[in-house]
Amino acid sequence: MAGGILDPDGARDRLEAWKGRIDKLAADTQVMSERFQNVRVTVNDQNGLAQVTVDSTGVMVDLRLTDRIHRVPPGEVARAILATLSQARGELADRSREIIANTVGDSPAARAIAERVGNQLRGSGSARVAPQDEDDGNDSRTYLRGR
Repeated sequence: MAGGILDPDGARDRLEAWKGRIDKLAADTQVMSERFQNVRVTVNDQNGLAQVTVDSTGVMVDLRLTDRIHRVPPGEVARAILATLSQARGELADRSREIIANTVGDSPAARAIAERVGNQLRGSGSARVAPQDEDDGNDSRTYLRGR
């Protein structure tokens, strides 16, 4: 009964093939994790006010403001920072999707992981400028020094 359910050699071959697939998935997942940890995304806002860098978790790790911030109301600077942070997280979500596809392939599990990562990154940018931070007519340099 070669190849049948009671064939020990056939069962052993199927188990070895299954173990090989599991080992490959584990190795691919490790590569994916290492690539995720090394990702950083830097984005400049469209008005040249701010540059935001996020790490692999979507946390802002660097913020650079240009001298142009002195010529615009503080609320506009705040909105530029938040919009740029959101854009950086969106680009990070896209890059994460690419990493997942390139390391573990296109499977239902990979798509679920990519969707979860994307939702987590895009959903984490829900901050907004509070009304008291809106432009109150004060010079932005005064605002930046703490009024």
